[in-house]
Amino acid sequence: MGFVAPELVIFDNDGVLVDSEHLTHRVLVEMVRSVGVEMDVDEALAMFEGGKMSDCVAELERRRGAPMEGDFEARFRARCDPVYRAELTSVDGVEEVLETLSMQTCVASNGPETKIRTTLGAVGLLQRFEGRIFSAYTRRIFKPDPDLFLQAAGTFTVAPERAVVIEDSVHGVLAARAAGMRVLGYAAAGNAEELADSGAEVFSSMQQLPRLLAD
Repeated sequence: MGFVAPELVIFDNDGVLVDSEHLTHRVLVEMVRSVGVEMDVDEALAMFEGGKMSDCVAELERRRGAPMEGDFEARFRARCDPVYRAELTSVDGVEEVLETLSMQTCVASNGPETKIRTTLGAVGLLQRFEGRIFSAYTRRIFKPDPDLFLQAAGTFTVAPERAVVIEDSVHGVLAARAAGMRVLGYAAAGNAEELADSGAEVFSSMQQLPRLLAD
């Protein structure tokens, strides 16, 4: 795809705007250990990052050999919230980058809207994206399905080729590619090769983003 000046930048949330992935998976590992499922945070990240909670629960049940409790997801979300409020930070450099962007921006995440709002609020970014949050849970469209991104672009009446997606997971990269959008893969977590293999233009520092959007 040739370069086209973007009219819309669509940010993933976890791992792109807020540095939440390690915290989230730390809580998950602590919870599942209490019911006999042993894994470490790195393993959980590699397995579940960017995916659907239902797929995560299905894998945990397979490993456990029994169903998880019916309220597992609700308890997990409840345990994450105070951790976010106490420990969460924005991704290094992202606030400064947002100040420089002249095009429209929004958030499109596989997370519930309550989580998106909690995490953005915890780092002082919620006001920037108020009214421009697209949650897969709300719309029942989960990456790698491209429709979450397509609906976001459609809301701003922006053609897919005029949108750029910023992602840090393979699920998100595949969704953006399927939507016909340029995708920049933020690889600070060390997953540059898999993001590139999925079709992203990889970068490792948010300070690089304004230049990439202008190239």
